[in-house]
Amino acid sequence: MNTLAQEGQVEIRSVTSFLDYYEGIRERTRRVVACVPDEQMEWRHAPGRFSFGDLVRHLAALERYMFAENAAGRPSAYPGHGRELADGADAVRGYFEEMHAEAMAIFRALSDEDLQRRCTTPGGASLAVWKWLRAMVEHEVHHRGQLYLMLGMIGVETPPIFGLTSEQVRERSTATLSSGQSPA
Repeated sequence: MNTLAQEGQVEIRSVTSFLDYYEGIRERTRRVVACVPDEQMEWRHAPGRFSFGDLVRHLAALERYMFAENAAGRPSAYPGHGRELADGADAVRGYFEEMHAEAMAIFRALSDEDLQRRCTTPGGASLAVWKWLRAMVEHEVHHRGQLYLMLGMIGVETPPIFGLTSEQVRERSTATLSSGQSPA
């Protein structure tokens, strides 16, 4: 059995296919960011915690200045996630898009062979670029989940991640089970 399969890992072997996949991840994040009410962009659920704006700036800055820089073989230049980077809802969303465009240009310059090259993380770990890119996806999904939770805390409806809400999936599942079909 393949060692990667044993560990439950997925190896990224093609820059183009990874970036197509990652754009889908980013599109789902964009839909959630778009749900943040402009006047609530700097709302935080507790003192000392990320605001919506902090989370969006954090995703943008880390993608561009940490993940992209490290994947390109350069050290991290993460500037933080403060309002000095982008203040106001339009500016925050613009920063999110601008940093993504810059990061994607860096990622597109990578070759498939570069994915096997080692990069150094800000913590000093040395790992294959493909693993670093996989970590970037996990990081984004983690913070997207925070955005969903925070939006729920302020009563904002959010888009279903893959087109159906949990209730719709359950309803359709129950309908299937009620018609005599059994789950696999």
